[in-house]
Amino acid sequence: MDARGPTLSYPFKNRSRVPQATQPHRVTLVYLYLLIALLLTPAARAHVGSKDVFETVTAGPYTLYVTIRPPDVIPGIATVEVRSSAATLTSIAIAPLPVTGEAALHPPAFDPMQPSPTDPQFFTVAVWIMGSGAWQVRLALTGAAGPQTASVPVLAVPRTTLKMQRGMGTLLAALGLLLFIGMAAIVAASIRESRLLPGTQPTPALRRRSLIGLAVAAVVLTAITALAGQWWNVEAADYARNIYTASTTSAMLSGNHLTLTVAPWRTNPRSGPKPRLDTWLPDHGHPMHLYAIRQPQMDAAFHLHPIFANGAFTTTLPTMPPGTYQLYGDVVHSNGFPETLQTTIRIPANLPPTPLDSEDASALPPPLSAGPLPPAYKLPDGYTLTWDRPDRLTAGTPYTFHFHLLDPTGHPATDIQPYLGMAGHAAFVKTDGSVFAHTHPSGSAPMPDVMLADASTGTPMSMTPTSDAPLTPNLSFPYGFPTPGRYRLFIQIKHAQTVETGVFDAEVK
Repeated sequence: MDARGPTLSYPFKNRSRVPQATQPHRVTLVYLYLLIALLLTPAARAHVGSKDVFETVTAGPYTLYVTIRPPDVIPGIATVEVRSSAATLTSIAIAPLPVTGEAALHPPAFDPMQPSPTDPQFFTVAVWIMGSGAWQVRLALTGAAGPQTASVPVLAVPRTTLKMQRGMGTLLAALGLLLFIGMAAIVAASIRESRLLPGTQPTPALRRRSLIGLAVAAVVLTAITALAGQWWNVEAADYARNIYTASTTSAMLSGNHLTLTVAPWRTNPRSGPKPRLDTWLPDHGHPMHLYAIRQPQMDAAFHLHPIFANGAFTTTLPTMPPGTYQLYGDVVHSNGFPETLQTTIRIPANLPPTPLDSEDASALPPPLSAGPLPPAYKLPDGYTLTWDRPDRLTAGTPYTFHFHLLDPTGHPATDIQPYLGMAGHAAFVKTDGSVFAHTHPSGSAPMPDVMLADASTGTPMSMTPTSDAPLTPNLSFPYGFPTPGRYRLFIQIKHAQTVETGVFDAEVK
């Protein structure tokens, strides 16, 4: 990786092209927030707990491995890293813009990414994202095989407020006090000496008037400071109310019929009307991808696909071991805004026996207390899924994880088929439940957002799954663990009309 710091790119050079933020701010407050964002480094969180985007992009002859680290405050700076393979690139220019809407049709001026001095096929840049919502980073590629355009979607939402560093706060307070004293002194001096002739001294009357002016100026400046503080507190509280939290989700179980009801996350009246929750973009043909993982041992996992009807998501649960399950539901709103909904459900011991749907998946791995799982996982039908696990895994590092399916004889499987339109699906889950990321071989961005971003560049959008032609038994997933700790990986792959789930453990330093 290039050790140099990123260069700044400003997508608001042409202000008429900049989309408005979902949260209105006064111009002064915006620039104050930008200053704070520059001075402080935010903590990473949420997809659940995995906000960074890891995507493999194919643009003509170019293959790009893209990492986007979105900001935790909006407006804020996103860091973008691109590594190229295959055809040689000579330059990359970049522009951030929304995925949908009029602004998606009018990108701002592109800014160049900076190549690494030690690796000319590795590029970095930092860009401002000025509004909340579903965004994309558009790449203009130039290289030996000619120009190409590609886009990578990224979710941009305010996730936290940043605390000012104590040293910076002390410095600003001292400067503010100096400014206060200086302004009051200027008022007093102007009353006392502004009309004196050269070489003359102020009279006692002028001195008294200057003291009165000094007192009045101090009162006025104190009032202005107090009003400015109240204004700042109101704006800060308004911003805090608009910090993103996932839509509230409640689960109800009747027999083996599960109903998930969703309420919107926007509660700030200045954010406009609440979004409609009756329209969703299908992701691989389904409005929701629901992972149910038994806690705390993570020894039962199910990948299910509820339908949306009568204002709620519903599904008939298959036979599941009893216990408490953590539910993660991936959905994409009609405007391209993706969410991972969370809740828990208690599965009783008398759940009616029901077979697993043909497009659903399940796994019953050994519990976490049994120790780390090996890099070769034996599947129920005699096949084996293996993982080329790196010797050392570190948080914050982009990886491409490689898996291989072997038949019962130990040879590469020859009957691989697409599962829900992809070569495979993966869920990276931290054992404490703080991180969940549902990814694909193409990357961590939801497929509807990828298609919307492609459509905005002029590439036809299609949500039809790929054909059932046989695939290679080797599959890869780009991803980076956001925090250290223990993770459990659930890898789904389909062969001969059977969906299998391999399970692996990872210790991240």
